[in-house]
Amino acid sequence: MRLAKSIASGLSIIEGRAYKIGQVGSFVRIPQGYQDLFGVVSEVGAKAMPLEHADNEDETGRWMQVQLVGESIGGTFERGISQYPNIGDSLHITTERSLARIYGSDGGGQVTFGTLSSAESIPAKVSLNELVTRHSAILGSTGSGKSTTTASVLRSICGVSEGNNTYPNARILMLDIHGEYSEALSDIAQIFSVDPRPGERPLFIPYWALESNELLEFLTGGTIEGARETAFTDKIFGLKIASHTAMNFPGVEESSITVDTPLPFSLKKLWYDLIDFEVTTFEGQNRDQPAKLADGNAETLDPPRYKPHAMGANGPFLNQNAIGIRRQLNILRSRLLDRRYNFLLHPGDWEPDLNGVVQKDLDELLHGWLGGQNPITILDLSGVPSGVLELLVGSILKIVYESLFWSREKSEGGIERPLLVVMEEAHRYLSSDKDSLASVTVQKIAKEGRKYGVGAMVISQRPSEVNETILSQCGTYFALRLSNPADRSRVQGTLPDGLVSLLEVLPVLRTGEVVVMGEAAKLPMRCRVTLPNEEHRPKSSDPKVANQWAMDKKPEGYDRVVASWRAQKPRAVVNPVAIQRENVTDETEGKD
Repeated sequence: MRLAKSIASGLSIIEGRAYKIGQVGSFVRIPQGYQDLFGVVSEVGAKAMPLEHADNEDETGRWMQVQLVGESIGGTFERGISQYPNIGDSLHITTERSLARIYGSDGGGQVTFGTLSSAESIPAKVSLNELVTRHSAILGSTGSGKSTTTASVLRSICGVSEGNNTYPNARILMLDIHGEYSEALSDIAQIFSVDPRPGERPLFIPYWALESNELLEFLTGGTIEGARETAFTDKIFGLKIASHTAMNFPGVEESSITVDTPLPFSLKKLWYDLIDFEVTTFEGQNRDQPAKLADGNAETLDPPRYKPHAMGANGPFLNQNAIGIRRQLNILRSRLLDRRYNFLLHPGDWEPDLNGVVQKDLDELLHGWLGGQNPITILDLSGVPSGVLELLVGSILKIVYESLFWSREKSEGGIERPLLVVMEEAHRYLSSDKDSLASVTVQKIAKEGRKYGVGAMVISQRPSEVNETILSQCGTYFALRLSNPADRSRVQGTLPDGLVSLLEVLPVLRTGEVVVMGEAAKLPMRCRVTLPNEEHRPKSSDPKVANQWAMDKKPEGYDRVVASWRAQKPRAVVNPVAIQRENVTDETEGKD
């Protein structure tokens, strides 16, 4: 396509509005009688020949390449082309009126999260059905507005951005790695946190709902195999059988119980029974009488004491059947004593006693996560040690996905009430380098979740580090500013070859500006995200360096720094303040 000499300036004014001609990403219209074809400018250029030497006096030397994307008949826009233009057909600027035909609403099921960059009067919309069931990704470098975009999209999904509650039965579970969204979405979310603030609930993940191999790898400090693994799994299986016998869980038949069945068992009992077997010494003529000095205490993790073994014929003698797992049991004991892992190994009312009896079962856990009054549930994982983050995220996703998979025929399942799982900082636990529990579970959600009503939204600043299978299954992309070539190439691979040039603008996008493309969007569009109110923005803004450094220096106490470091809690204090509150009565009460 070439530009006419009459618009060589590259600027045209129509109905009082100025339009740039030949901008990459802009739309053009090709009239075909009652039908209009629409295309996207994918490439522009100019000939090097001076105009005075051109063969045609109307030749400007400027040209552009257009990719046809859809057509409009009777005011209704559809993707795809039923006929092609002829040589010599003229192209027209696509005005706001025509853009409204392209991006106008199809009725219900549309989510508005911003406005088109080229026409701010036209709302930017995506289809909610495709956004959830076909998965999505929000990708952008640090400082590009990724967190604000996420908050805006989630508020739009719930309908609160427009002052109403369009989807009161929405169900969204968000994994917040840095604690950015608790305040931003507090009006529409229930919040569970490892280190809860006032108004938040404590986050617990029952260890006994995890698969045995993942749990044992964490508890014993690495992979165990052979007889050592069998010693642990046989004991866990026996404890789960005993727990079911004590509590008679509905829907469970003893013959169907395996070591991975989510039934409660006591880790303290597991540790005590195994360590007792490992350290036992025997005496007597037949070497069959335990030489026990003290029973120890499973509840307080005190091991039993036996007479030390001695050389010679009189003993005491070592247990010849010991497996050799003392080191693993010592690591297990240290994990149980480490307060940083209380949310997992001592999960409140979900922690079994020594007999495997729990005060609360998994139904109350799932009701809190998936059945809250608010449409969004935020699991604040900012207080989780980095070494256990992958296991924790994988465990949460495994619990949620398995519960919705097996309840697919029930009204609480994902078919009747779909779930959107939002995963912040996904590159930290969905790496392409290894198949962790989190990565394997999300791959399963990406491939099969659509059938069971579970959708995924992946958020990352390094898309090149996210598992390729997961990212390739995302049907809709929100691409913000991306400077790294590897990250850009991963996003560009999602578009047809003819439209790849549309993403050349990624390095120069403004903060809060995004290119949306994929199944939930009619066509790729560049738009500005509507900013939530100040009190509803994530805590992800940059520090005000100039302001903070310009302030007068104040006394500092680094003992508080060390206290938080050791406690692994940002709000830990050196000297706890105990405030005793008493009711105040009015002495004049009852007097005239």
